[in-house]
Amino acid sequence: QVQLVESGGGSVQSGGSLRLSCAASGATSSIAIRGWFRQAPGKQREGVAAITPAGSSTWYADSVKGRFTISQDNAKNTAYLQMNSLKPEDTGVYYCAAGPRITYWVFDRGNYNYWGQGTQVTVSS
Repeated sequence: QVQLVESGGGSVQSGGSLRLSCAASGATSSIAIRGWFRQAPGKQREGVAAITPAGSSTWYADSVKGRFTISQDNAKNTAYLQMNSLKPEDTGVYYCAAGPRITYWVFDRGNYNYWGQGTQVTVSS
């Protein structure tokens, strides 16, 4: 089992920045992929960014490319999502996730067995 605890959400004005953190504990050696997802009110949960444990590969949704950066500190078992140039459409609950496998579509939620509790991000115009 892997436990994920997120922190760092909040409210910010359009153009501002936030950094989310996701600390993992438990069977972290089983993790093959770590990701960030978000869910806006009335919408489906969507993948935002993902990274392999070694940090050698990263993926981003088109909507956040050039604005968001995913990274991780393996010594701390913590993944980060740096969000810059935030827009109102980035508003939602952000979830970190981890899983033991990667498939062709990295944002397939079936890849992720473990989920954090979610943290609210609100961007006002």
